[in-house]
Amino acid sequence: MVEVTIDSVRVSLMSNHRVVVLKESEGERFLPIWIGPFEADAITIELQGVEVARPLTHDLLKSVIYLLDAEVRRVVINDLSNDTFYARIVLSAEGDEIQVDARPSDAIALAVRCSVPLLVADHVMDRAAIVPEEDVQSESARGGSAASEEGLDVFRDFVEGLDLEGLGSF
Repeated sequence: MVEVTIDSVRVSLMSNHRVVVLKESEGERFLPIWIGPFEADAITIELQGVEVARPLTHDLLKSVIYLLDAEVRRVVINDLSNDTFYARIVLSAEGDEIQVDARPSDAIALAVRCSVPLLVADHVMDRAAIVPEEDVQSESARGGSAASEEGLDVFRDFVEGLDLEGLGSF
């Protein structure tokens, strides 16, 4: 098993889907998993510490688990089949370990709320993880990216070339 952390939750520019990017804790690999917008919001809300007026589904699940005197121990992204990731929520109840199948997005949202380890099976990381190119990694570590600086020149030239005099005042 490979322990991971949530690196980011990103928006796809091509659709209304989101991507949660998991990063290997002791390495350089990243695992992108496509998720829906509601699940992305549930993860992001908790990561940012935003308080909501009423409990979200994942808050409710956490409360039910604890009310039943059980405990979430860890979340495991345990399989990948036909481009679909699978996950398990591992619980401890009355001395027994219980594994519950879940969508990765729901399992991750619960893991964030319960502050439990997030693990990925070795074979899943080996099949689906990516390692950024060296120049992207080194630029990212400095807080920027080589592509972003070069790409901004095109937009700077465009904005500086706009004729805005005929628009009037706002």
